[in-house]
Amino acid sequence: QSPMSSPAPVRYFSESEVSQHRSPSSCWVLLANRVYDVTGFLRRHPGGEALILSRAGTDVSRQMEGPPHRHSENARRWMEQYYIGELRKDPGGTQTVRERRKGSQQTPEEEMGASRCSSVNTETDLVDWRKPLLWQVGHLGEKYDDWVHQPVDRPIRLFYSDIIEACSKTSWYMVPIVWLPVVAYLSWYCYSSLARGDTRLFASFTTDYSIPIHKYTFPFMFLLGMFLWSLVEYLIHRFLFHMKPPASNYYLITFHFLLHGQHHKSPYDGSRLVFPPIPASLVIVAFYGLVRLLMPEALGVSIFVGGLCGYVVYDMIHYYLHYGSPSKGSYMYGLKAYHVKHHFEHQRSGTGWPLFLCSIF
Repeated sequence: QSPMSSPAPVRYFSESEVSQHRSPSSCWVLLANRVYDVTGFLRRHPGGEALILSRAGTDVSRQMEGPPHRHSENARRWMEQYYIGELRKDPGGTQTVRERRKGSQQTPEEEMGASRCSSVNTETDLVDWRKPLLWQVGHLGEKYDDWVHQPVDRPIRLFYSDIIEACSKTSWYMVPIVWLPVVAYLSWYCYSSLARGDTRLFASFTTDYSIPIHKYTFPFMFLLGMFLWSLVEYLIHRFLFHMKPPASNYYLITFHFLLHGQHHKSPYDGSRLVFPPIPASLVIVAFYGLVRLLMPEALGVSIFVGGLCGYVVYDMIHYYLHYGSPSKGSYMYGLKAYHVKHHFEHQRSGTGWPLFLCSIF
């Protein structure tokens, strides 16, 4: 067996050591005799950061079992990524982990950081995480559906090409930076075009019964676009993103992972929570061409720009539900709890309906 594959020695902590880690900068909990450093999970917890901090340094076994909420198997698997050692049952002992490991080249803090990053067992996992995943997942066959719905806490690489890989990721703030100026310009353009008074519905069929479109209808067309975007997003999410690709079809599995499977495999990969501007522009241009083809320009673009604004709102809400800390009892708090259950408990049944409503209201 190679040195890289040999298991790391188990580290032991006293109860007093664990109880000292009760702050946002260092938060540990116990699950029976196992010790977990959940500092990196505080902001992501659907119950809020304060709920974990109130139990920091203590055993959370009862809270994991419930009531009021029994944590799912995926939540328990996820927690194992934060495992750092075992509880030492010697009340009389005073020697700390730092003292016992004094001769080590790494400090415990450095070792804990490495432990949190090594969240996937690269020796036993069904794919090779050292290589891009997109071209591997299609070979999983019937194992793909279970594998993709067992979330991990680590970034995903999809492509071999550094350029294509960079285009497949983005920071959350790039979405409003790129698209809100487009929304502002097209809104002004549509209102100005409607103000000229020459936009009429059904004018391509008949001039006798065509309906004039007044400039004051623009806000209603804009809201209609937001509604239509939300409806389209829900239908795509429900029937395309959450389809179960045939186990024998390599290309459909690969396509599903590219579209949405990679998000469920790594739901906290911050660079893949919103739609990157370059691939998004291809979809947006296609929708723009469709509305221009089907409707008078000013009317069609008015609806289109509302849909584009709805998309920006949707993406920002989605990012916030993963990384935000809404106040307990607020609407967004409940929405975050629902969405996290979608990732960890009800991956196939919860398919975006609350986000659909939230994009409208």
